[in-house]
Amino acid sequence: MFLMGAALLEHNKASIDAMNVFPVPDGDTGTNMSMTMQRAIAEIRAGDHYTAEDVSAAASLGALKGARGNSGVILSQIFRGISQALKGKGDLVTAKMLADAMTSGTESAYKAVMRPKEGTMLTVSRVMAEYAQKAASVRGADAYDVLEAMIEGGDIALKKTPDLLPVLKEAGVLDSGGTGLLTIFRGFMLAANGEDPEAMELDVTSIGDANEEAYADNNDIIASTNVEDIKFGYCSELFIIHLHDDVTEEDIDRFRDKLVRLGDSVVVVHDSGIIKVHAHSNAPGKVIQFALMLGEIDKLKVDNMREQSRQLHEKHERERKELAVVAVSAGDGLEEDLKSLGVGHIISGGQTMNPSIDVIAQAIKKVNARNVFVLPNNSNIIMAAQQAAEVADCNVIVLPTKTVMQGISAMTGFTPDSSVEENTEAMTECFNNVVSGSVTYAVRDTSYEGNTIHTGDIIGLIDNKIAEVGSDVAECTKALIKRMIEKKEDCGFVSVYWGEGVDEESAAALVDEMIEEYPDIEFMVRRGGQPLYYYYISAE
Repeated sequence: MFLMGAALLEHNKASIDAMNVFPVPDGDTGTNMSMTMQRAIAEIRAGDHYTAEDVSAAASLGALKGARGNSGVILSQIFRGISQALKGKGDLVTAKMLADAMTSGTESAYKAVMRPKEGTMLTVSRVMAEYAQKAASVRGADAYDVLEAMIEGGDIALKKTPDLLPVLKEAGVLDSGGTGLLTIFRGFMLAANGEDPEAMELDVTSIGDANEEAYADNNDIIASTNVEDIKFGYCSELFIIHLHDDVTEEDIDRFRDKLVRLGDSVVVVHDSGIIKVHAHSNAPGKVIQFALMLGEIDKLKVDNMREQSRQLHEKHERERKELAVVAVSAGDGLEEDLKSLGVGHIISGGQTMNPSIDVIAQAIKKVNARNVFVLPNNSNIIMAAQQAAEVADCNVIVLPTKTVMQGISAMTGFTPDSSVEENTEAMTECFNNVVSGSVTYAVRDTSYEGNTIHTGDIIGLIDNKIAEVGSDVAECTKALIKRMIEKKEDCGFVSVYWGEGVDEESAAALVDEMIEEYPDIEFMVRRGGQPLYYYYISAE
C-alpha cells in the first residue's frame, strides 16, 4: 500500500504542483509530498519486519526525517498518528483499527498546526476519518470497506475546499495538499485491489538532495558524541591472507555469523584468496581469534570508538559558540551577503525547494551553538523550522521571516556579543520594518482581486501579495518600487537584487532611473543570483 501510494503520488506530482492559488512559481506541494513519501519508503525498506505496526512506524519516522514544506510536515504527522494507533496491534488490521488510525492521524496533524484552516489537506483528512468511522460501525464491515469509504469522503471533501477557502475559489483550483493526500490513499486502494506496487516501484537510491548528502559526515560525528549510545566500542579492521588449504565458503559464512553474534557493522568480503573484515564489537580479541582460524592476519587496526567519541565531544564543547544563525536562501549573491552579516550556515532552498525538518535540524547542529536563530525566509518553511526547533538539543529561536529580504534586514540587527533577548528584539524590529518586493512571472492563467492574469505575465509582489501585473520586466519592477516607497513611510533606503533572467547592465540602468526620480533615497543594486525571480527588493 505504501509503495503504491508513493508511486501514484510521484506520477501525479507535476499536476499537483500546478494547482497553485497564486500565479507565482511556488508549485511545489506535489514535489514536497512526494519527497516526503520517498523518504518514508526508504525507511520502510530499511527494516527487517513487515507487520502493520512495523511498516507504519517506519513510515512515520521516514516521513518526519524527510518532511518538506507545510504539506510534508502535515503528512508526516498524519502518519505519526496512524503509527501510534497501530502500535502493539500485531499483524491484522481490522475495520475499526483502520478507522481509529485515520482518526488518530488527523488529530495528530491538527495538533501540529498552530492555526488550522479549513479547506486544506487537514479538512480532507478529517472528513476521511469521519467516513472511516461511519463505515467501521456497519456490522460486517472490513478494512477494505473502510478504505473505500475514506476515498469517497476524501473526494467529497476535496471538491468542497474552494467553498471553505475563498482564495481557492477565486483562483479556480482545489487544495493541492488535499489532492496529494487523496492521491496517496488512492494508491492504497490500488494495492488493496490487487495491483502490483512493484510495477510502479520508485527509485529510492537517489533520495535526498545535496544538503542531506553534505550532512552525512557531520551526522556520523554528532551521532557518536555520546559514549552511552555506543553499544559496541571497538572497530576492528583486518585482512585474512594465505587462507588455510581446507577453508571453504561455508567456513567463511560461519565466520561471518560469529561476528554478527559478537557485534554489528559486520563486513566480510572474500575475493582472490583474501578476506576483508570489518566489525564493531566489545571483544576485538575474539574477532582476531576467529580470523586466525581461517588464515594469517594482516593490516590489523583496532580503534576504541568510545575514546574517539569522548575526544570528539570535548572538541565539540570547546568550539561551541554562544550564538549562531541559520538561514534559508537561494542564490549565491544573497548567500554571500547573509554570511557577511553573520549567518553561520546557509540552507539552500526556498520557494521551489523547501528544506525538510531533518535538513534544518542538522543545520542547527552544524553551527554548534548554545543558542541558534533560524531565519526561514519563506512562509512555507516556518512550520518545518519550528518542528526542527523542537527536536534540537540547544535553544532555538525561529524568527518568522517570510522573505529573504526580511532575513537580510533581520541580520542587520544581529550582534554576536549581545544577549539572546536583545538580539531577538533587535532582529524582530528590523525585519518587521522592511517592505519586501519581488518580480517574477505567472505560471498559470488565473484571476486575483478582480485582475485577469495570463501565463507568462510579469507580476510584482509586495510582502507576498500581488501588486503589479504587466508584460515588461523593467516597467513592472519600476512600478513596484514606486508602490513600495509609497507604502514605506519616510523610506530612505532601497535594495535591489537581480537574479536569473536579468543582467547587470539592465539592473543598473533600472536603478539609475529610480535614483533620478527619487534623489533623496539611497539605492543599492547587487547580484542576488536567485532562481525564478527577476528581482528581490526591499524598502526601509
